[in-house]
Amino acid sequence: MDSAPPSYKGHRYPVEIISHCVWLYHRFPLSFREVEELMLERGVIVSHETVRRWCAKFGQAYANALRRRQPRPGDKWHLDEVFIKINGEQKYLWRAVDQGGMVLDILVQGRRDKAAAWRFFRRLMKKIRTVPRVVVTDKLRSYGAAHREVMPSVEHRAHKGLNNRAENSHQPTRQRERAMKGFRSTGGAQRFLAAFSGISPHFRPRRHLMTAARYRAEMTIRFAVWDQVTGVAGLPAAT
Repeated sequence: MDSAPPSYKGHRYPVEIISHCVWLYHRFPLSFREVEELMLERGVIVSHETVRRWCAKFGQAYANALRRRQPRPGDKWHLDEVFIKINGEQKYLWRAVDQGGMVLDILVQGRRDKAAAWRFFRRLMKKIRTVPRVVVTDKLRSYGAAHREVMPSVEHRAHKGLNNRAENSHQPTRQRERAMKGFRSTGGAQRFLAAFSGISPHFRPRRHLMTAARYRAEMTIRFAVWDQVTGVAGLPAAT
């Protein structure tokens, strides 16, 4: 059974406004001030600071609820890491997706050595609660060293050309990173990207494989799911 939507007790704005602002911020490369402006055009007066607080409070809860509704992850995991700038320093964003492109987890770390790879492997196994059939990575040696300790019975394929699935999954993050002009802290980056990686893919079906009619039908379903996890669907109909 799906968990109940988060509580909005104490918030003077209706849930439709809150969920819509969180959706705008995570779905499109917008700043909090730009979300404020879009809402003003719709006749809703809300400050960018209020939007920021809503995203911080509800973004991860929405992302978690969407993940609980996802199908069981596939048995082939693609792992990749890319550098990101945080307050002028180089950090690394580790990402894992399955063969269908579903994001399994992300982790921001300061290194890309064996210890970092080991930590990501362990985090994945604890979160997914299963062991894959195959793990696909690039040729970074840290993966192989950590793999032999954490999941030695799992096949490991290390090949640059096989890992396009994970590399392509980084593209929305790159787009968002540019729009935000980088991240200010490691913790802030982890919190935002954890929510972003749960919300953004929900609204990004593989459109290039669909007809226009099929895409619209799929998006209608996904918006309905969003309304359910945010609590909008439980509201009485307007008269």
